Amino acid sequence: MMRIDVITIFPDLIRDVLKYSIPRRAIDAGLIDVLAHDLRDHADDKHKTIDDTPYGGGAGMIFKPEPIARAIETLPAGGRVIFLTPQGRLLTQSVANELSLSDHLVLLCGHYRGIDERVRENYVDDEISIGDYVLSGGELPALILIDALIRLIPGAIGNAESALEDSFQNGLLDCAWYTRPREFEGLTVPEALLSGDHKKVAQWRRDNARQRTLERRPDLLE
Repeated sequence: MMRIDVITIFPDLIRDVLKYSIPRRAIDAGLIDVLAHDLRDHADDKHKTIDDTPYGGGAGMIFKPEPIARAIETLPAGGRVIFLTPQGRLLTQSVANELSLSDHLVLLCGHYRGIDERVRENYVDDEISIGDYVLSGGELPALILIDALIRLIPGAIGNAESALEDSFQNGLLDCAWYTRPREFEGLTVPEALLSGDHKKVAQWRRDNARQRTLERRPDLLE
C-alpha cells in the first residue's frame, strides 16, 4: 500500500477534497493512505509561528526551517520528500508513472514567498511543478499529484484499461469519445465506431488521437 504524507498549514483542505470520487474509494479500500499534517503543530512558540521575514529584506514571508524539519523527522524514515514549487520539474504522465511506484511519499506544501533554502538542501529529494504559473500555496498541486497517482494504483479504477488509455500514456492526447444517442443536434457518431469491427475501432482511435495531438499539441510529436 502506498503512503502519502502531506505537510501543510491547511490539512483540512487536503482531507476534504479526498472525501470524493476515486480518491475516496481508493482510500476506503486500503489501496493508499493519505495523511495530512498541520505544520503549525511543529512550531516552538505559543503562537505557532511557522514563518518569518526574509534576510536581506523584500516582500513576503518565508517558512522557517525548524518546523518543517521537525514535521519530516516525525514521519517514518525513507519517504521521498517532494516540494511542490513552480521551480520543480514539470508533472507529466511519465513523472506520475514513475512516482506511482513509490511506497512512501512526503509532499511539502509551501506558502507565502517560499521555504528556507536550507530545508531544500537538507530534506527535499525532489521538486514538482504543475505548470509555469504561481499559486497561493502547494495544496492544490499536491492534490493534483495525489489524484494522478491514485489513478495508477491497481484496483483504484474499476476498469484498469481506462487509466492506460488516458492522454499522454502513449505520448499522444486521448481520442474523441462518443456515447448514445447516435445523432445529436445534427452530429453523428463516426461510422467506424458503429461497425462492430474491433480492428476498425482501434485504428480509428489511433488515427484520431494522432490527428488531435497534431492539431492541439504538436510538440508531443517532435
